[in-house]
Amino acid sequence: MRRIVVIGTTGSGKTTLARALAGRLGVPHGEQDAWNHLPGWQEAPREAFRARVAAFAAGDAWVMDGNYSKARDIGWARADTLIWLDYPAPVVFGRLLRRTLRRSLTREELWNGNRERLSAQFTRDGILAWFFRTHWKRRRETPALLAAYPHLRVVRLRSPGEAARWLASLTPEAAPVPPPRPA
Repeated sequence: MRRIVVIGTTGSGKTTLARALAGRLGVPHGEQDAWNHLPGWQEAPREAFRARVAAFAAGDAWVMDGNYSKARDIGWARADTLIWLDYPAPVVFGRLLRRTLRRSLTREELWNGNRERLSAQFTRDGILAWFFRTHWKRRRETPALLAAYPHLRVVRLRSPGEAARWLASLTPEAAPVPPPRPA
């Protein structure tokens, strides 16, 4: 495992796992949300975002988290391993709700000066509504998306406990090596 993408529905813990994994393996971590959300919650222009993903993915070893379809062809093509956090909806929603409340109440800065506002989270454009629009859709669509990238070693983790055990089993020296690519 040298180039790893971590995916999962919003609130599943992609960034938390990706940071821990990058630290465990001693490689850089890249967060697609940080590249996409400009100051004032403005979305980065598509080509600028893709350029950031491409520049990061050009490295020899890294861990990157994010589900952005607008750059999937870059990150997934360059990755050798994909970690899929495929947790049940009640687990993810509980985590998302707690995280959103904490971030809103503490005014934690996320990316580029952006902070979550509690009032915005309970609208149809808020992160909680986004969860309901995407969680089950991602679960249905991900297997077909993965089929388009047969070179990827896929690690599908179905609970936070499973993810913690998997992460604890890794060391820089003993990290599982993906099978060789077919000739």
